[in-house]
Amino acid sequence: MNSRRLFLLFATTAITFAVPAQAQQAPITPADQAETGPAAEPSVAPFDNSSEMATAPQEQPQLGADWPFWGGDSDATRYSPLNQITPENVAGLERAFVFHTGDMPSAEAEGKYAPETTPLKVGDDLLMCSAKNVLISIDAATGEENWRFNPGVPDDAIPYSASCRGVSIWTDPQAAEGDLCSTRVIEGTLDAKLIAVDARTGDPCEGFGENGTVDLWEDIGERVPGWYAVTAPPAIVRGIIVTGAQVKDGQAEDAPSGVIRGFDARTGELAWAWDVGAPEQNADGPPEGEVYTRGTPNMWTTATADEELGLVYLPMGNSSVDYYGSNRSEAENEWSTALVALDATTGEPVWSFQTVYRDVWDYDLGSQATLVDFPQDGTTVPAIILPSKQGDIYILNRETGESLHPVGEFEVLSQGEIEPDYIATTQPASTYHTLRQKPLTERDMWGATPLDQLWCRIQFRRASYDGYFTPPSADRYFIQYPGYNGGSDWGSVAVDTDRGIIVANYNDIPNHNRLIPREEAEERNLQPIYAQESGGDAGSNAEGAGDPQIGAPYAIDVNAGWRSPLTGMPCTAPPYGGIRAIDLETGKTLWDRPLGTARRNGPWGIPSGLPLAIGTPNNGGSVVTASGLIFIGAATDNLFRAIDIETGEVLWTDELPAGGQANPITYEVDGRQYVLIAPGGHHFMETGVSDAVIAYALPD
Repeated sequence: MNSRRLFLLFATTAITFAVPAQAQQAPITPADQAETGPAAEPSVAPFDNSSEMATAPQEQPQLGADWPFWGGDSDATRYSPLNQITPENVAGLERAFVFHTGDMPSAEAEGKYAPETTPLKVGDDLLMCSAKNVLISIDAATGEENWRFNPGVPDDAIPYSASCRGVSIWTDPQAAEGDLCSTRVIEGTLDAKLIAVDARTGDPCEGFGENGTVDLWEDIGERVPGWYAVTAPPAIVRGIIVTGAQVKDGQAEDAPSGVIRGFDARTGELAWAWDVGAPEQNADGPPEGEVYTRGTPNMWTTATADEELGLVYLPMGNSSVDYYGSNRSEAENEWSTALVALDATTGEPVWSFQTVYRDVWDYDLGSQATLVDFPQDGTTVPAIILPSKQGDIYILNRETGESLHPVGEFEVLSQGEIEPDYIATTQPASTYHTLRQKPLTERDMWGATPLDQLWCRIQFRRASYDGYFTPPSADRYFIQYPGYNGGSDWGSVAVDTDRGIIVANYNDIPNHNRLIPREEAEERNLQPIYAQESGGDAGSNAEGAGDPQIGAPYAIDVNAGWRSPLTGMPCTAPPYGGIRAIDLETGKTLWDRPLGTARRNGPWGIPSGLPLAIGTPNNGGSVVTASGLIFIGAATDNLFRAIDIETGEVLWTDELPAGGQANPITYEVDGRQYVLIAPGGHHFMETGVSDAVIAYALPD
């Protein structure tokens, strides 16, 4: 599920690293382990890295002056070797230019914009998409527009949010320099299309699909605008474009398929389709008149390409109904909430690593995984860093999927009364590192007023809460902690590969949820997206807030962030989000700081103006530079920050016109280093809306 949450925040304390929650629980028994299976063993298929690949590895664009991938480099480290801007001179940063995309919400789309855009920098140009998929190229030094291509995405295609996190580029090795579409910009759209245009002119690549467009609705089923959309940049591996899609969650078990497809980057022709419910149809797709298997786990976030191995790493989400699992197939149980490595030229699974068994908490994998050479036993191992919404960070061998650290088993203390035979008795837990805090207690209940605190403590006592992985309940509310906003989310981690430091920003706030019996759901007129014309309101709600879950015995109601109805303040004590530096080799915390101040937040929605570093929920990731700086927006105080990677000290800030819920980049033009962010804001985080793209540099 995509992360677009409604938070209004205020707090006054600092954060400290806590003992992992699994350390608080009782040991598991051999019988329990037998019921769920050992977590440390990924599904592994034979993999030949030599002759079976259909194409040879293609030379990749290099990070440095450019920022050619959404994650910076092909390894998605978000680390730049640039060092002109340093901890000593960063206080002198000033705005070099501000560009406006012109893509602002119409009256029909008001309150549904969260652009989350991160441009690429290639040569002299910045290449980007706007909230509704307008492709734009601007001069990287001046912000002057070069061209734009508007695919005409309608407002009714917006799912939870109008979001386009980024685009991808591909250079055709068979094309001559200067040929039209020798280098092309490729994006997926909210109305489920793949679009390819020439990187120099913005003209559609006519040889790609039909006049530069591939229709991703083909073989998906009935078109229901907003139910099936692409918000993440595709991965391109050995000439194959790999994409999944966001399937709007909580609507119905009979939802569009979560199929992952590979398309020829030159022609747009389907190369393969990985449908977990019909793997035998990999090459040709479903037979005439049929569709890809409905309701299967999808991948809404960003995959990582491994050009050398010919693999693509897919952070998979959950089945179409998040909070009830007894109707799921064995294939859904096997592949949901797992990192899956596919052979990018055939679409065949090579290995998988599951982070949640039988997920009924919407803990789908949202972060892009990062490739590193991991130091171990005096040498290095080709590895992949996998962050999760639960806060666990895993280090896996990227050739085999085997964990490079033992995977612990967390005992689930209760299977509940709704699905006791379905809920797994144990869950995987990272022994390398977790961002997760210790379980909540009544003393953790907090309020801006004594009445808030009293109300929250009463609700805590009334709720079902057995710690981490408390199962869903219907007779009373259940507390989910961490909530579905993380841990780590789509902003992902950054890795300083020279210093050996992982930088991870995270959320630390619960959800207060309840399953709604079907009769009550009907009384409340909770209808799915395909029935909205009958008066249903599922399209206007936040994720999980009154989702109908048609086909399951229960709908779901989620209070994301668990806010008091008295002042709108969270029920738990701050901080609600932070940023942490982690030693890559050992997994030990180097420092941990709250991320975000109380300046824009307060009771009843009134900004306090207080500059206190209270730690707010955050969305979006960071960039790390060779000079030792971390640049990040993300927090709800609408500040863009530069942080010293050695100490965690904030060295510089700038106030943005809206929330910086987007990953920043850094690049160089004519020897001058720039840092850039697109602060489009986020409607569910209440950080405003903007079409600005802002670049910073030291005085010229």
